[in-house]
Amino acid sequence: MANLTNSLAAVMQLPGAIGVAIVDLESGMSLGQAGGGTLNLEVAAAGNTEVVRAKMRTMGDLGLNDEIEDILITLGTQYHIIRPMKGKGAAGLFVYVALDKSRANLAMSRHKITEITSTLTI
Repeated sequence: MANLTNSLAAVMQLPGAIGVAIVDLESGMSLGQAGGGTLNLEVAAAGNTEVVRAKMRTMGDLGLNDEIEDILITLGTQYHIIRPMKGKGAAGLFVYVALDKSRANLAMSRHKITEITSTLTI
């Protein structure tokens, strides 16, 4: 089992990683973050909380009895991945990762994010 600091550092080792945050869905607050540079991770955490909530409401309205695996937002120069966390102590949390589109491998990044966060203990 990995701790928060090690998990955030591992995500930042992904090619093209710009920033990562572990976010509480209830409050929209970041529990931990790494990187970011010019990307304000606090603003991203709060804003993406609304994205997850909206998707969950829409799934409910549609009667979909399913769960979000991840949400991908593709910008001109970046990928933004939002992945709800599972496991002990992770209910109500999601990981938000921003990647430089020109340097990232999207499929590998999604796989590694899943792998890294599956061992994270909060």
